[in-house]
Amino acid sequence: MKYIKRITLLAISHLVVAVFAFLLGIYSLPIFMAPADISSGALALSIKNTRYLATIADDLTDSDWLHWGKGTFSIGDDYIVFQGALAPGPDYRLYLSQKFIETESEFIQLKSSMVEVGKIKSFGHYVLPLGNDINVEKYNSVVIWCEAFNQFITAAQFKN
Repeated sequence: MKYIKRITLLAISHLVVAVFAFLLGIYSLPIFMAPADISSGALALSIKNTRYLATIADDLTDSDWLHWGKGTFSIGDDYIVFQGALAPGPDYRLYLSQKFIETESEFIQLKSSMVEVGKIKSFGHYVLPLGNDINVEKYNSVVIWCEAFNQFITAAQFKN
């Protein structure tokens, strides 16, 4: 009886450590795999033809201490440039939306009307090219979404 109790406690403790290590790996792997931030020269060149600016608000409803963004987006005809910082995480995507959203439920409800610009691979400054089929004039907001966990990260509005 004594050995069964001891083996059970050891099994539970090892399982807790394994789950913690797995979760830590999911969180830290994107940080280790992220490319270096874009150079200031390339950033300046991409910002040159900016049509709209959007700043991330500090008080978005579904942003929290694990899912957040701070900074500004410069939106042009050919590129979207982000200057700031994002909470690290896997499988981030940038979307353009016709309506400003700040919750997961709003995103899920309106996802079919949005256009995905591309994958975000850096948690600092980055430039995403806009495809020829994307007309910025049709949209008013940028949204960062985690596809892997269906999690709202942040958003910013660039037109009313």
